[in-house]
Formats: sequence, C-alpha cells, structure tokens
Amino acid sequence: MTHARDERNALCDLLDRVGPDAPTLCTGWTTYDLAAHLVVRERRPDAMPGIAVKALSGHTASVMAAMKARHPYPELVGIVRRPGGVYGLAGFLDEAVNTIEMFVHHEDVRRAQPGWEPRDLPAGLDRLLWQRVSAGARIMLRRSPVGVVLHRLGGGVALGGPRKGPRVEVTGTGSELLMFCFGRQEHARVELAGDPEAVARLRSAPLGI
Repeated sequence: MTHARDERNALCDLLDRVGPDAPTLCTGWTTYDLAAHLVVRERRPDAMPGIAVKALSGHTASVMAAMKARHPYPELVGIVRRPGGVYGLAGFLDEAVNTIEMFVHHEDVRRAQPGWEPRDLPAGLDRLLWQRVSAGARIMLRRSPVGVVLHRLGGGVALGGPRKGPRVEVTGTGSELLMFCFGRQEHARVELAGDPEAVARLRSAPLGI
C-alpha cells in the first residue's frame, strides 16, 4: 500500500461517514461536489484544464454537475476509491501525483468538521509531504505579497514569495506547511512570525498551485 492509496481510502471512508451534504474547506463545495471533482480530475481529461484555468472552468463545472446527476453519492465515492485513468494503470504515477491531492482533500473534509485535530502522521508521510513543499514552494507561494521562509519542525527550510521586502517566518510540520501553502492558511496549525501587517497579508493571500 502507498501513501496515496492510504489517503484515498481514508478520504473515501470519511466521505461515506459524513454524507453528501457535509462542508469542506473548498469554497462553495459540499462533500458531494468534492467527490465529483475527484472523479472528473481522474476520468475526464477534457474537463481537467478547467480545474486550473478560470476561462475553462465553465465546462468543468458542467461536467461535475452531470457527474452528480448521473451517480448517486455512494456510487460516486465508490468510483473515487478506485484510482482512475492512467493512475489506475500505473501505481507509481498515483503515488507521484495523488499523494498531495488525496492528503489535502482528506484534510479539507476533516478540518471542515467541528472539533477536528491534526493527525499523528507516519514520519515517512510527513517527510514526503515536506519534500513536495520544499520542491514546489516557489510555485505555491508565487502569489504571496510578502517573502516567506518555511521552517519544518525537525529540519528543513524553503523560500517563496518576493525576494525583496518584508518576510514572514512560517513554522510547522511538513503536513501543516503543505496545508498552509495550498491556501488553507486559516486551518493550518503553524506559527507565523514577522511584521503584523505582513503576517495579515500572507494569511489572506490566494496561495496554492
């Protein structure tokens, strides 16, 4: 079993438990919407560009709506549980591409529920998530209005944002830094240090891929 499959299974178990109308951290999306997004992302390549490109998002939204109309929620979650498209044929691609996707969306559901607490993750998973953060910090933080210095508890530093001007120090585990850099700043258990105005601007910035 890989980290990607573990997170996929845990996410689907949670989706089954909370039902189709539970909130998520994805603005405007219920768990039903999130399940449709995951199916479209893996199984409808024609609609994938609209996930990242705003001008094409209308087609993606329409495909997601059709997916929900065609599949009852439990059936849709069952489809998510099985890696689709090329990821279902090549396990190494599933691990390379979907570990972050499944982890973040698992947390999107967990952290939208009352009383959530951070998980005690396996050291190997937290280390892998940090590797992805440190490799992609410049991209994930490209829209930050201030410089950012990421400090991983246990070792590791990565930089992002503008190279000049004020900087904010952000400290946490690899998994919490990932959530922060993916635009979930208000739901990431990290410590921020720096000029209060710079910290406030970073907290509200549109971070992520």
